[in-house]
Amino acid sequence: MSHEVNPLAFERHLATSPLAAGAQHFAPSADAAPGRTDSIARLRAALDAAFEASSGSADPSREARFARSVRIALAEAAADPSLLTPAQRVGAPQKYQRHILTADPDGRYAVASLVWQPGQASPVHAHHTWCGYVVLEGTLSESIYDWNEAQDCATHLRTQPRPHGAVSFVRAGRGGIHQLGNASDALAISLHVYGVAETQFATHVNDIVRCPAIDAGALS
Repeated sequence: MSHEVNPLAFERHLATSPLAAGAQHFAPSADAAPGRTDSIARLRAALDAAFEASSGSADPSREARFARSVRIALAEAAADPSLLTPAQRVGAPQKYQRHILTADPDGRYAVASLVWQPGQASPVHAHHTWCGYVVLEGTLSESIYDWNEAQDCATHLRTQPRPHGAVSFVRAGRGGIHQLGNASDALAISLHVYGVAETQFATHVNDIVRCPAIDAGALS
């Protein structure tokens, strides 16, 4: 099927989605599971190396080489078919599901797979931390927003398909507002890394922002 995205139709659907209000679901961490794979170990080694290469920086995420290293690590992970266990590919019927795969013991990052059933989406959000993602399976749709400081809200710029292998990195702040969702009729899975400790995963990642068109529940 075609993955061309109609931005208005996509956002009208999201306006009535449970996740438009910011609902999320978290699965327990699989980091200590007996079946933890070498694939996760390689991803962790690549992320650790990115931090080590920027050890003299107060904020590695502000360095181009760190962002590039994270993107490369995610792309390499996406090329590994053994990255996820079957349990880490399981979705939920009402909202997208996060499976925490691993977390840095020093609290520098946490990694999760996000499983998107057709029609599921995130709220419109920025991030409290740096983050990166890669599409592992299927196609996601990403809506990009600009922050209107005067009106204290987000305004839509564009919506684009994000196919298998698409990689993104964004720094903390409202210069990177977006919304991810599955506008296709097939399952989609993405891999995300966030610059937080696992204990902060539910509270220190997404910065939910106001978007009048979505808040109103309809677009003209």
